[in-house]
Amino acid sequence: MKVLVVFALALAYASASALRGVQTGPDGRITHGEDARTDQFPYQVGLSLKIGSSSAWCGGSLIGNEWVLTAAHCTDGVDSVEVYLGSTVRSSPKVKHHVTKDDIIIHADWNSRTLRNDISLIRIPRVEYSGAIRAVELPREESHYSSYDGDEVIASGWGRTSDDSSAVAAHLQYAHMKVISNSQCKRTYYSTIRDSNICVSTPAGVSTCNGDSGGPLVLEHSKVQVGLTSFGSAAGCEKEYPAVFTRVTSYLGWIHEHTGISR
Repeated sequence: MKVLVVFALALAYASASALRGVQTGPDGRITHGEDARTDQFPYQVGLSLKIGSSSAWCGGSLIGNEWVLTAAHCTDGVDSVEVYLGSTVRSSPKVKHHVTKDDIIIHADWNSRTLRNDISLIRIPRVEYSGAIRAVELPREESHYSSYDGDEVIASGWGRTSDDSSAVAAHLQYAHMKVISNSQCKRTYYSTIRDSNICVSTPAGVSTCNGDSGGPLVLEHSKVQVGLTSFGSAAGCEKEYPAVFTRVTSYLGWIHEHTGISR
């Protein structure tokens, strides 16, 4: 079945007027995921986003002492962000920083209608690394040509636990997944899928969901980040349609340009 409608996976604002036409649902956690161990994902970042009187939750990844990588649809139009670092229990970060929209860099070619170039950066005050807080490894430049088809990957975040859930997860979740080819992904999402996307299968309803947006997708064997959560099917997170991520290797030059970080 081809699914024409997609939804960005984290714009779960308290006020429907703030949604700007994006179909979303309540916050929660990864569907059918597992509880993360303490400090298992030291690169995982939580983002509490504010737009006027409305709020939302997104994920992100720490890619350097002063930089967080996340999705453009998370940061588009926000006034400020509370950045949670070193959290396994969501409400108990080791470090928390407040930043404003002036600290956000959204890709210049981000398109909120097509979800193209769904990537952004947040600059934070310098954080020192520890067992609980550490940058994720980005792919090397020569990995630009890797498709990762068939590779085992891990997604993490505090997104919805089911299509019916309405509670924000207290504990960080993660899920093992497998990358599928973009051509296979296009059977569901038509021309929405581009070379700058990477897709995973979601058998048994194990998937990212609302609240996971911007969070990291890493290779299981190396923990190198190859994707960040972007969108899924409006039919629901448990319907076994592919989950779609922004492909990090497509944006290594853009990341380096703005942060100086390279591999």
